[in-house]
Amino acid sequence: MTFSALDSQILGPLFASDEMRAVFSDRARLQAMLRVEAALAWAQSRFGMVPEELPAAVKAIRAEKLDVTDIGAQTVLAGVPTIPFVKAVQAKLPKDVEPYFHKGATTQDIVDTALVLQMREAFALIARELDPILAGLAGLAREHRQTPCVGRTYGQHAAPVTFGYKVAVWASGIAEVADQLPWLRERALVVSLGGPVGTFTAAGAQGPAVVAAFAEELGLGTTPATWHTLRARMVETGAWLATLMGALAKMATDVVHLASTEVGEVAEPYVPGRGGSSAMPHKRNPVSATVILATHAAGKGHVATLLEAMAASHERPAGPWHAEWQTLPQLFGLASAGLREARTLAEGLMVDRARMRQNIDATRGLLFADAVAARLAPKLGRHRAHRLVEDAAGKVRTGGAPLRDVLASDPQFTADVPADALDAAFDLSPSVEAAAVWADRALAEIDRVRTRIAATAQTS
Repeated sequence: MTFSALDSQILGPLFASDEMRAVFSDRARLQAMLRVEAALAWAQSRFGMVPEELPAAVKAIRAEKLDVTDIGAQTVLAGVPTIPFVKAVQAKLPKDVEPYFHKGATTQDIVDTALVLQMREAFALIARELDPILAGLAGLAREHRQTPCVGRTYGQHAAPVTFGYKVAVWASGIAEVADQLPWLRERALVVSLGGPVGTFTAAGAQGPAVVAAFAEELGLGTTPATWHTLRARMVETGAWLATLMGALAKMATDVVHLASTEVGEVAEPYVPGRGGSSAMPHKRNPVSATVILATHAAGKGHVATLLEAMAASHERPAGPWHAEWQTLPQLFGLASAGLREARTLAEGLMVDRARMRQNIDATRGLLFADAVAARLAPKLGRHRAHRLVEDAAGKVRTGGAPLRDVLASDPQFTADVPADALDAAFDLSPSVEAAAVWADRALAEIDRVRTRIAATAQTS
């Protein structure tokens, strides 16, 4: 039986990338815990707290040599994985150094710091996916910088934009979140080492120095006081992941609508067998967008769990902290699936320019109503111009004639607006040029963000 997408052989490949599942696997968790213990032994040996032979002895033990099944069974009794883990490692250490293993540390030190090591790898995986997504969307935006399409508000035709502008907006939302990743890494990637109640009594006055050496060995940061019961960093990480999935979901929401039969402006890249229906042979469902939206829907609740863990009692709570063990890996897994599918869209979305033009014409000129009213306003006043065009739009809906013809036959309109001005109001060029300007600004910012997160992608 499986209880999460990370460990399910059926749903796992859909809702988490293989690489992210490996980062948060049981073996990876144990290896991270071993690395933490080895760093602790090394730091303590520098200050004469443990024998100099202990660090090498701990480093020699590999997670593959530990019995995961037994540790799991014993975790049920202990309530935490560290107790059976420590016993399993002690059983493999030489007798002369075994008593010094795990000296002065507590369960939370090992679990939290091991999780941080896993998060570092997970952040690097995310950064490596973000760049090709932003690059793909930037390329798509540049290609369609002047491809006119319908701009929609409240699900209805509003005014012309360009498809390049629409894609640039998608990419900007993703880039805004990506831009926070370097800051988040610095905030979240810190060691936890405080002992039973956070004061690291075993190290005495040398405590801060031992913690600094411990952090240096692991390549992590430190905090002024233990964060056993200060969980803001975990909340910020979870909220960032959920926000990232939300930015991807904005794109996916548009793609689902644009790929609908009635709109037909885009399609997901075709792969035989992908997006089919068990009942309807003709279907090509938007799989990537669907997965992205599912990850977004599933991720939000996990953030609430992390927020709950902030209400930690005294020096260690009973329950809220433990709930994080499932929550953060799930969020990282869901984000990895969303990113994988977003990359598929960014690099392979199929665009139908002709259909976009057809949809611009579908409302018989109503898409230009705002431009027409704007040209009338200086002569008639804003309110009267708006009402005149609104009345003409009603005639278009009921009579079927194009908006331009309705206006051209209205004496109230023709008395104030010459025919050439009317033609100019239905010209797509101003809308295309305006959209292109904003798309270019967005693309410049996206290039800056890509450069900034490049270093994060190379860090593990």
